Amino acid sequence: MKVWMQTTTAVLAGALYAGAASAQTQAGVGTEEFGLTPKQLVEAVEKVEGLISKCMRDQGFSYIAVDYQTVRAAMAADKTIPGVSEEEFVSKYGMGVSTFYTGEPPQLSKGYNPARIGLGERNIANYQRLSPADQVAYNRALFGENTGATFVIGLESENFSMSGGCTRKGIEKVFPAEHIKSTFYNPKDVIVNKHPKMKAALSFYAREMNKAGFKYNHPDEVEPDIRQRLSALSNGGTIPLDKMSPAQRAALKELQDFERAVSRMNSKMQKEVIDPVEERIHEEMFARKPQ
Repeated sequence: MKVWMQTTTAVLAGALYAGAASAQTQAGVGTEEFGLTPKQLVEAVEKVEGLISKCMRDQGFSYIAVDYQTVRAAMAADKTIPGVSEEEFVSKYGMGVSTFYTGEPPQLSKGYNPARIGLGERNIANYQRLSPADQVAYNRALFGENTGATFVIGLESENFSMSGGCTRKGIEKVFPAEHIKSTFYNPKDVIVNKHPKMKAALSFYAREMNKAGFKYNHPDEVEPDIRQRLSALSNGGTIPLDKMSPAQRAALKELQDFERAVSRMNSKMQKEVIDPVEERIHEEMFARKPQ
């Protein structure tokens, strides 16, 4: 979810609102990322993965299309570590963006890394057999300039704007152009944000965040901002920690401290203010009427 809107999504939102008001949405329709139905999401994932595989093969590399179950498992792993509660994760790692930064490509990372899961074990094994020079060329072909902008990360965050390489090419052939812009906003979320109850909740959220020193108007603004800051100071996630200059290390530590602090406040406000209102709006506008 993101807070920015554009004309095309507003039109879609109007159509969706009309449908919800007249007959209400069917269970499970349009509830997945980018406003897709579960069936549409599965089909989109399979198509993109197939296109990535073909693109990589055309460039002389082996990439095995990842199945939907693996992609879904990677998405579910976002901000989750076995044995660590949600509250503990937020306190220690924030949103898990800059706090886990190593500068290594996802295929070589260890520990928490949803992006690694989403690449599939066979692709990871094939990558690790390449020479260092071929690994660099492989990831340039697969991701473009930003090794952290994997298909799974873009899908989970509903933000493909930082993607590149064969990943971007596959996405562009399956998802509409407006879905790839950083300004895209899930049509159903547009409806929720326009509701008077949510407007009041977001106004309160913005005031409280500002009092705490964080200038955000919506919970969905926080993670994209952190990712953009990290990409800027790490050259798209390509600078290993041991290669960072003292100034870069200091900037990374500052960002990590910021991420933890803003995540704690953001999580508190989301749970206490935003989520309860969103739940009531969903019940009011999208729940199925009894037959």
